[in-house]
Amino acid sequence: MSLPQEKVTVPLVRAMKAQGRRIAMVTAYDYPTGRLVDEAGADIALVGDSLAMVVLGHETTLPVTVEEMLHHTRAVRRGVKRALLVADMPFGSYQGSVPEAVANAARFLKEAGADAVKVEGGRRVVEAVRQMVEHGIPVMGHLGLTPQSVRQYGGFKVQGRDEEERQALLEDAKALEEAGVFSIVLECIPAALAAEITASVRVPTIGIGAGPDCDGQVLVIHDMLGLSGDFKPRFVKRYADLGQLAREAISRYCQEVREGTFPTAEHAYS
Repeated sequence: MSLPQEKVTVPLVRAMKAQGRRIAMVTAYDYPTGRLVDEAGADIALVGDSLAMVVLGHETTLPVTVEEMLHHTRAVRRGVKRALLVADMPFGSYQGSVPEAVANAARFLKEAGADAVKVEGGRRVVEAVRQMVEHGIPVMGHLGLTPQSVRQYGGFKVQGRDEEERQALLEDAKALEEAGVFSIVLECIPAALAAEITASVRVPTIGIGAGPDCDGQVLVIHDMLGLSGDFKPRFVKRYADLGQLAREAISRYCQEVREGTFPTAEHAYS
């Protein structure tokens, strides 16, 4: 299988929708995962605020800070050469004043080397999005189940099932497009609604738990590689079970150390 070679840019991602090219996005949180995602041919590497849960061990994405996100984005940047690097803006970094939101977004490009930022929400964040774009900061939107609103939703629940929510999400997508986003993540919404939104906007949609009709898909790398323990949402496909392989390897190492069979002479310097 030949891997894509062209450098992925914001204009290229925009153009992929019109060209009928599916967009593959995968999360990355450090240099090794950034390098692997890039070398494997992903179009977009996302430093998600899911970092809080899959790397830092929190129950939600809410606790992760700007400084932590910047730290991990810098590490991923060192591993990513071809893919577009997008960084999540964490909870509290853009919900206040618009100037504060723009200043925080600029840090991800200036200090961490991100190509773009991602923000959650629709009409309530459009002025911040508009100002970011006007200041030269590319923005990816995020609608549906927005994990930073988990307290408001009362848990991680599918959104857009009733007519009021459906209409609100359609209007939010249009508002984000008009504010200048270059793409929109659609998370955990009915497949029919995701298809409707995808057809109604000119920018590409990237789904996660939103069915097959989005312009692209994203998965958390820990979920797709079996590194998230028993956590396996319905929309996740495990492409490998590295967690089990790692447990077996570490178990063998511990056993050999206790038995005195590792290290051997071949592992020692003379």
